[in-house]
Amino acid sequence: MRCSPACGGISDGRMMTETPLTRIRNADWVVAWDSGAGRHVYRRGVDVEFAGDSITHIGAPRGDSAAREIDGRGLLVMPGLIDIHAHPSTEPMLKGLTDEVGSPKLYMSSLYEYLFLFQSDAAGKRAANEVALSELMASGVTTLCDLSIEHEGWLDTLGESGIRAYAAPMFRSARWFTRNGHAVDYEWNEAAGRAAMESALRLIERARQHPSGRLSGLVCPAQIDTCTPELIADAAAAARERRLPFQIHAAQSVVEFQEIMRRHGKTPIEWLHSLGALGPGAVIGHGIFLDHHSWLHWPSRDDLGRLAATGTSVAHCPTVFARRGITLQDFGAYKRAGVNLGLGTDTFPHNLLEEMRNAAYAARISAGSAHTLRTTDLFDAATIGGAKALGREDIGCLAPGAKADLVLVDVTHPAMRPLYDPIRSLVYAAGERAVRQVFVDGREVVRDGKALAFDYADAAARLEAAQRRAIEKVPQLDWARRSVAELMPRTYEVEAIQ
Repeated sequence: MRCSPACGGISDGRMMTETPLTRIRNADWVVAWDSGAGRHVYRRGVDVEFAGDSITHIGAPRGDSAAREIDGRGLLVMPGLIDIHAHPSTEPMLKGLTDEVGSPKLYMSSLYEYLFLFQSDAAGKRAANEVALSELMASGVTTLCDLSIEHEGWLDTLGESGIRAYAAPMFRSARWFTRNGHAVDYEWNEAAGRAAMESALRLIERARQHPSGRLSGLVCPAQIDTCTPELIADAAAAARERRLPFQIHAAQSVVEFQEIMRRHGKTPIEWLHSLGALGPGAVIGHGIFLDHHSWLHWPSRDDLGRLAATGTSVAHCPTVFARRGITLQDFGAYKRAGVNLGLGTDTFPHNLLEEMRNAAYAARISAGSAHTLRTTDLFDAATIGGAKALGREDIGCLAPGAKADLVLVDVTHPAMRPLYDPIRSLVYAAGERAVRQVFVDGREVVRDGKALAFDYADAAARLEAAQRRAIEKVPQLDWARRSVAELMPRTYEVEAIQ
């Protein structure tokens, strides 16, 4: 990853105008970019300055005054985090419901039996978006890839939030479902899939022209097993033609691996390679069940090499799979193979710091070694790894010329202390509690740990009402007509008062 003043990556095409200078003076700790070494480094007691949407200086304190000054004593200044895989319009509503589900006869996946049980209305999606975006920014996320079904007000909500966002309207040729909890069926409508792709490309163009100037798009055929080969190949070609990133859910379940092998005689990664869908602009959502995974007992060991050789990235989302007892095998092995990894929040809570922590624990347990990865690898994935996946050189790092996307962390917070290594304290102990301020494009979006664009508490209350409405409809959507109480019993029974 190269991060330099000559980034050339200002995706909205705007020129920086003369704007007042902001200086963070004498910061205790700064995660700065060493362009010569091509890596993050700690610097201490330096100033960080930005004007407009760009960083202008990181270095020795200067004597002149700035229009706005922030006392950097007691602060860690770090680059904004990049979330390359999230579903903010749907996942927040599932809190308390899908925490413990997994289909025993479908290799513990929750996709086929539970994913579409909860259908949110427009008000619920709006509330879910506000909750997720508030949580993301409060945990230091400044760039988001939002993989959602197109819905009313989507782009404007992203624009209101202040976050930098890639809208990724998902499309597919088929829907999956189960009639019995142990077999997966597919209902195909290729014409609808083609029409949905055209609609998605139109929405992406609207995102790129959004007045906020912070929105772009990502081409996203939804899942490898719900798309025809023609749709995947054409979507990848459309992304390359438009110079957009491309992402597809693949290698996310044993069921999917076996289905693609049954249809095509190839692993999911091998099949995508044959379609021309791998490459530097491509991201595999999850990428867990490669041919080396122990659950598959597969004879080949080629998939990791294919990803590395083609420059394809993997969006690693550990929390949602850990809930089902599933994990990548393992983050460190992918890194050593030369695969670029980014991180995502595929579930509630939308907290990338928690995903970093869970990624570390899952990898170490899976590998049977505390040394399979370092916190360096995790932080790199959440910053420059995500930037590389999106083809950006101007985000994920703090350097003159990069975007002014930065996070201010209170290193005097009790959860950060005793303080030896601020990033480790942040990831493994303090989490979002120590995040004080967040800036995107030089604009403050979080103050005192709270997102400024939305009323988080009010959005959460509206989301709870939407969840109640969705729960009532679950028996109509479940193959066995079960209620939520049967599918997802509470931790304890509610005892009636006599």
